[in-house]
Amino acid sequence: MVCRNFATNLPAIVISVNYRLAPEHRYPSQCHDGFDALNFIDENWATVLPKNADPARCFFAGDSAGANLAHHVAVRACRTKLHTMKMIGLISIQPFFGGEERSQSEMQLVGSGLLVSVPLTDWCWNAYLPLGSNRDHAAANLSGPNADDISGLDFPATMVVVGGFDPLKDWQRRYYEWLLKSGKEARLIEYHNIIHAFYTFPLLPESSHLVVQIKEFIAKCSSRVSNLKSETYMSQQLSPRKLNLIHLPILCWIFSFIFICVFSSWVNMLFGT
Repeated sequence: MVCRNFATNLPAIVISVNYRLAPEHRYPSQCHDGFDALNFIDENWATVLPKNADPARCFFAGDSAGANLAHHVAVRACRTKLHTMKMIGLISIQPFFGGEERSQSEMQLVGSGLLVSVPLTDWCWNAYLPLGSNRDHAAANLSGPNADDISGLDFPATMVVVGGFDPLKDWQRRYYEWLLKSGKEARLIEYHNIIHAFYTFPLLPESSHLVVQIKEFIAKCSSRVSNLKSETYMSQQLSPRKLNLIHLPILCWIFSFIFICVFSSWVNMLFGT
């Protein structure tokens, strides 16, 4: 439902990426699957994508656990020589991050009306992280003692979406701040009265507004590439056909399955138990 909504309303070709689930398959299996999908598209984009797909304007996107995976796949992609695809943006919607420390929002936002709770997230990390690891593992705590250094990477501009009633919001803000400290472009969008996975409820005005925000982010990042192409055309006298603006960016969307079937068991859908 969510993927269909974004595919319908965003000016992009959306590719939904599936991946193996924990606890049967622990980290980094999911990241390998995400990168394998990217690598396949990179090598075969001319035959598997529509003619108006623009490999020079590729975005990664994900929500909750999918946003966590999207970040790690993006880091690996930055360290790998892709043939044709160029990542120019990362859309991170309420990313699922954590750490050994209990954040203020985790301690304050408790109650049966929330989709996310500390006992649940603890269980999820225990099922997902490598055996013997704690929540300060680099897969969970991006700004912690074991975090990857991305300061030297050509990491894409990132849009971070936070909900005011999401117990994970402090970790999400830290992610945004960590990106800035790493010298990367980042934009923080916060909906103050919203819970985790709010966009699975299409009648909420914030759900429609989120689509507008994503459109603006895609347009802003894409315009830079279009301007660069125009400069290249002027200097090298390339065919104007190469600058056709009907070419659409590619959005690789990584989902956690809870957001497809929100009324099913959160743990069952996310981890396939």
